[in-house]
Amino acid sequence: MPLVALSFLPIFIPIMFFLGGWYAGRTNTASVPQKAVWLSRSLLMIFLLMFPISYVFADAWQASHWIRHTSLSQIMLGLVTIMGWVLITFSRHYMAGQTRSKRYYRWLMFTLASVSVTVTSNHLVVFWLGWLGISLSLHNLLTFYPDRPRAILAAHKKFIVARLAELALLVAFVLLYQTHGSLYISDILNTLTLQADANIELSNTDHIAATLIALAALIKCAQLPFHGWLIQVVESPTPISALLHAGVINLGGYLVLLFAPLVAQSSYAIWLLLLISGLSTLASALVMTTRISVKVRLAWSTSAQMGLMLMEFALGLYELVLLHLLAHSFYKAYSFLNSGNAINDTLRLTLSGASANGRLSENKPTLTAWFSVIALSTAGVFLVRTLFGFDGALSTWWLLALAISLLVLQWRASEHAPSLLSICVVSIFLCVIYATLKDTVRVMFPITHIGHTDAFSLADLWAILLFSLLFIINALLHYQVHLSWVRRLSITLFAGLYLDEWLTRLVLRIWPVTLPARAKDQHNAPHYSHSANDR
Repeated sequence: MPLVALSFLPIFIPIMFFLGGWYAGRTNTASVPQKAVWLSRSLLMIFLLMFPISYVFADAWQASHWIRHTSLSQIMLGLVTIMGWVLITFSRHYMAGQTRSKRYYRWLMFTLASVSVTVTSNHLVVFWLGWLGISLSLHNLLTFYPDRPRAILAAHKKFIVARLAELALLVAFVLLYQTHGSLYISDILNTLTLQADANIELSNTDHIAATLIALAALIKCAQLPFHGWLIQVVESPTPISALLHAGVINLGGYLVLLFAPLVAQSSYAIWLLLLISGLSTLASALVMTTRISVKVRLAWSTSAQMGLMLMEFALGLYELVLLHLLAHSFYKAYSFLNSGNAINDTLRLTLSGASANGRLSENKPTLTAWFSVIALSTAGVFLVRTLFGFDGALSTWWLLALAISLLVLQWRASEHAPSLLSICVVSIFLCVIYATLKDTVRVMFPITHIGHTDAFSLADLWAILLFSLLFIINALLHYQVHLSWVRRLSITLFAGLYLDEWLTRLVLRIWPVTLPARAKDQHNAPHYSHSANDR
C-alpha cells in the first residue's frame, strides 16, 4: 500500500504547475516572477528525489495503472521539469515591466502542466486531453502580442493544423480501444508486443490507427507542408519560442516512441514517416541556408531536425530518436535564449578581423578534393564501425561520413587549417562518441526489437539517397552559384518552395481571420487573404 501511494508522486508536478498558473492569474504582478521561480526550483527538487525511488520500485508502482512509470516517461518528465525551471528563471528578467505578465505566467504554467500530464499518463483519454491542453494553452502564448498581424496569422494556422492532429489521434485511440478493449496504454502495448513475438500480423484497424498516429506526429513536428506556422511564430516572446522548439514540438517524437510496438509493425505508417519526414528534412535543411534572421534559421532547423528524428524512428533507431530528442531540446533552448547575443557576436568577430564564413567562398575545393575527402571519410567511418562492432542502419553512418567530409573541407578552407592527423583523430572521436551515446541510451531505455531496419533495405537506401542529395545540393548552392539553374533553385528555396503560401490560402478560405491593424490610424483591421514567408 505505501508503494501504491508513492506511485502517485509524479502527479504532484503537473498539479503544482497548474496551481502555479492559477495563482499567477489571481495575484499581483510584482510577486509572480519570484513565486514562479521558487515553484520551478521546488518541482525540480521533487523530481530529483522521486526519480531514484521510481527506478527502484518501478514494477511495484505499476499498480497505479493510470500513471506510466517507465524510463521514457521519467526521462521526459525530467526534461519538462528542467525546461520549466530554465524558462521561468529566464522569464523573470525578460518579462520585467510587461503589463500582461500575469497572463504570460498563467498560460506558461498551464502548458507545462499539460505536457507533464501527457508524458506521465497511461490512459488514452487522459493522454488525449493533455495533448489538447498543450495546444490550447500554447495558443494563448503565441498570441501574447495581439497587435502583431503575423503572429496572429501564424497562431491561427497553428490552431487549425493542431485540430487535425488531435482529430487523427482521437480516431486512432478510438480504434485501439475497439480492437483491444482497454483504455490503458500499457495493456495495449503489451498485447501488441506479444502479437509481434508470436508473428501475428496487425489487423486492418491497427494499421489505420498506426498510420493516424504517424500523421499526428508529422503534424506536431511541423513537417512540410504544415510548417509555415512554426517559421512565423518567432514573433512571440523568446522564452515561448524556446518552449515550443525545445519542448512542445518534440512531442511528435515522444508519441511514436511511446507507440513503437504499434507504429513499427505497420509498413503504411513507416513509409508515411519516411516519405514526408525525409522530404521535409531535405527541403528544410536547404531552405535554412538561405535565411539571415537568427530565429528564422533556428525555426527551419527545427523542422529539419524533427524530420530527421522521425526518419530515425522509421529506420528502427529508437535509442537514437531519444538521444536526438534530448540533445535537440537542450540545444534549441540555449540557441533561442541566447539569440539576443547574435549582434554582439557579429560585432566581436568584425572587430577582431574575423569573418563569419572564413575564406570558404575564396578557397573553393576542387572536384578531386571533394571525392578524396568523401572517400577517406567514408572509409574511416565504416572502418570504425567494423572494428568496434557498432550496428545500425548504414544510412546513419553514411550521413556521419558526409558530415565529417563537409567539416574537413571547411577546416581545410579556413585560414588556420588543422593538420591531417588532427582531423583524423577528431573524426574517429566523433564516431566513437556517436556510437557510445547511442549504446548508453539503449541501456537506459531498453526498447523492443520490433521494426529495426536491416542494412541495404529499401528504407535504408531511401535515406542514403536523401542524405546524398542534401550534401550535393548544399555544395552546389555554396560553390556553383554562378550556374543559372542553381540561382533559380536558390530563389525557390528562399521562398520556402512556396508551400506555405498554398497552405495559407487554403486555411484562410476554410476559416478566414481578421488581423489587427498595423497603424494607429487604421480603424478597420485588414482581412488577410494571403501570406509570404519570413524572408
